[in-house]
Amino acid sequence: MDIAVLGAGPAGAHAALAAANAGAAVTLIDDQPAPGGQVWRAKSAAILSAPATPESLAGDALRGAVAASPVERMPSTRVWSIERHDGLWTLHLLADGAVATLRARKLILAAGAREFVQPFPGWTTPGVVGLAGATATMKRDQVAPGRRVVVCGTGPLVFFVASEVRRLGGEVAAVVTANSRSDWLAALPAMARQPRLAVRGARWLADLALAGVPVLWRHTVTAATGRDRVDGVVVRRVDADHRAVGTARHFSADTCVIGHGLLPNVEPGRLAGIGVQRDAVAGSWCLEAGADGSTMVDGLFVCGDGAAVRGALAAPLSGEIAGRAAAAASGHGDGPSDALIRRHRRAARFGAAMASLSRPRPGLAALATAETIVCRCEGVTRGAIEDEIASGAGTCGAVKSGTRAGMGPCGGRVCSTAIMSIIAAVRDVPVETVRPPSVRPPLTPVPVSALASGFRYEDLPIRQPAPL
Repeated sequence: MDIAVLGAGPAGAHAALAAANAGAAVTLIDDQPAPGGQVWRAKSAAILSAPATPESLAGDALRGAVAASPVERMPSTRVWSIERHDGLWTLHLLADGAVATLRARKLILAAGAREFVQPFPGWTTPGVVGLAGATATMKRDQVAPGRRVVVCGTGPLVFFVASEVRRLGGEVAAVVTANSRSDWLAALPAMARQPRLAVRGARWLADLALAGVPVLWRHTVTAATGRDRVDGVVVRRVDADHRAVGTARHFSADTCVIGHGLLPNVEPGRLAGIGVQRDAVAGSWCLEAGADGSTMVDGLFVCGDGAAVRGALAAPLSGEIAGRAAAAASGHGDGPSDALIRRHRRAARFGAAMASLSRPRPGLAALATAETIVCRCEGVTRGAIEDEIASGAGTCGAVKSGTRAGMGPCGGRVCSTAIMSIIAAVRDVPVETVRPPSVRPPLTPVPVSALASGFRYEDLPIRQPAPL
């Protein structure tokens, strides 16, 4: 195998197509049953006749291109560890409850991004849904996440989700965004270079305005109420640092859809040996990589939002660049052209402007009170984490050792960003100085039964006891 590509979203699938078109033998691995990723997610089989959307049309075109290509697909397959031996990458896989391995000369990581939700009182109550999770449900099943919904977040996704909730028959009680109108005015130059997307965003806002949906600029949800199920949310105004300062307002709702930006899935890259650096635009940690997706690790390339969040417009171009570069390194093709790299840079500027709208600001971390659960897997509160830091823990690893925060099935992906913010707040240091936790396999939970399949006790090399 010349090249293995991890991730079949817009970046990974285009990387696989570009490498295959250059003549390389390519395997495309993804945990979803069909290519498209989060942004171009395939509809479920039950709703194939539902009206097409720009996202479903783009996804269908991508899936058709992959199906018609020589790319070998491994759908519904997760990578739980990555190793390199004798110049070959070894991927440890989990599919259909069984483990397997795949070896390749080059590896392209297109792991995408995940959602960050800042912990706040009531965020673990049933009925609180992430913006990205709600988006996935609506794209796959064409079902609104609730009957009466408050949508809260930053950047363009909050307006897309609110518009989709209405299109699918839900009622939007309010749209709540910590962004101000001034934040959006600052993004206008980048938006002017993408008029098609700007017009689409304007349509979302017009739809909400015509429906009489209140849009609360520079506000955020500070609490979800309800015992066994969300029955409403508390909303307050925020200052320029996104710290809640205004009078509390209550909105009745059965669902709160909320998100505070996207984070690159850097864990596979870090496990493979790539360093991380601070992305000042998005306020997150990203992978160190060159303009062609190459990294400091020989034979390892990255692309898409898994390297740095730059959005759906830049992802396919980023993937094509990495695919061509990896193919050229394998002796196939001439690599990415300068013109292709310039096109990606233009698209990435738009994505950077959108990502900057969701950059976490210092006041956001103050939403979590001492009683708020930060680590959902282990049920660890902010108060317990602060006590551990006060006793001397200054890193995510030390907090994990003392409290188990970040030790659950998610491997700290959900809580580590919030924990880094708490460490920075308690120690009164910039959050940029708090490094993310170390990464160890498995990258995803692996059943013991899968690891032990084929194991026989009689194969253990046990020495015979010495004669008396």
